Amino acid sequence: MGEPRRVVITGIGVITPIGVGKEAFWEGLASAQSGVTRVDDIIDLTNIPVKIGAYIREFDPLQFMDKKRARRLGRASQLALAAAKLALEDGRLDLAREDRDRMGVVVGTGIGNIEALTENYDLFIQRGPSRVSPFFVPMFMPNAVAGEISIEWELRGPTYGAVSACASSNHAIGLAADAIRYGYADVMICGGAESVMHPLAFAGFDQLGALSRRNDAPERASRPFDRDRDGFVMGEGAGILILESLEHARARDAHIYAELASIGMTADAGHITAPDEHGEGARKAMQMALKRAGVRPEEVDYINAHGTATPLGDVSETRAIKRLFGAHAYKLAVSSTKSQIGHLLGAAGAVEAIATLMALDRGLLPPTINLENPDPECDLDYVPNKARPAKVRVALSNSFGFGGHSSAIVLRRLE
Repeated sequence: MGEPRRVVITGIGVITPIGVGKEAFWEGLASAQSGVTRVDDIIDLTNIPVKIGAYIREFDPLQFMDKKRARRLGRASQLALAAAKLALEDGRLDLAREDRDRMGVVVGTGIGNIEALTENYDLFIQRGPSRVSPFFVPMFMPNAVAGEISIEWELRGPTYGAVSACASSNHAIGLAADAIRYGYADVMICGGAESVMHPLAFAGFDQLGALSRRNDAPERASRPFDRDRDGFVMGEGAGILILESLEHARARDAHIYAELASIGMTADAGHITAPDEHGEGARKAMQMALKRAGVRPEEVDYINAHGTATPLGDVSETRAIKRLFGAHAYKLAVSSTKSQIGHLLGAAGAVEAIATLMALDRGLLPPTINLENPDPECDLDYVPNKARPAKVRVALSNSFGFGGHSSAIVLRRLE
């Protein structure tokens, strides 16, 4: 098979609560904007204590697809298709000149199109089995998100979904990179999409004690690493990246954002929802990623943290960083973009990878907003409240998920 090929990122498409498209997203991050609002005007949250979320109010699927296509897709699939279109445009790929047998798709989602299940279950109970939509199964299955992208652009290479809760899209990116690295494809479309802004999801996460109930100040509710944090804020969105082999990208003179150097993946094998208290799985995932990339810990300039604003999660991740990086932990920058866009669940890793890529590309670190009273156990440089100019050569982007999944990807500037 020969030596593994180097993998680079040449296109990004992103749809988030603070902006549709990479420029709007970046402007929102750089200006410390919050996308969290009251959402009980659009979601029935009666008798559910949480009334806030990060909903993409400006997303119109008809800007990206016709009405018939949109009607047959769940919202997560709509977001993914739209982000893929933006990524292909950004990467300036001429599909007419590509071998589509050598192009594939890996997209992660934690839950998928939940509304397809709830709406059709209601129809089944109230009106009988004959009223269940024939589109129910293809709308609901989690791999539909990847399949719809493959179908839209007739891509016949390796195509599948990745489902590992909030680590899903980091896993998707890593698996897509390996498809290129080991010769199964030349170009891969990958990332994540999620939209579970539904009463059932709010009720479930709230019953776990995972959600912030700061309804009186939504924009201040997501506060990673802050002493007064009280849980994450539910968000939605999609992030899609175009990966290519370095040779393929150079042959077409593509703009290269960065090299996707490696991924580390581990499991806590402990609790189904709580992270390891000492962050051992997270530490091992970051260590594995750095080793595979041939990067020394002291070479890392920035970490885009998982940073959900849960009491245990933020401390666990901070401990993992300190145990792996030692004294260098206090020299590198760490920030959580969830403070601005909420937790996008299965899409989080991809959107945060895009934020990290743009930090490398633009020389600016996105901030952790709402960090007003730092937790004494969270004592690193979290880029508080304001974006900061910085030259970033090597960065990590962390994603951890229920089930004990830990993942970290290494992004490196291609000098």
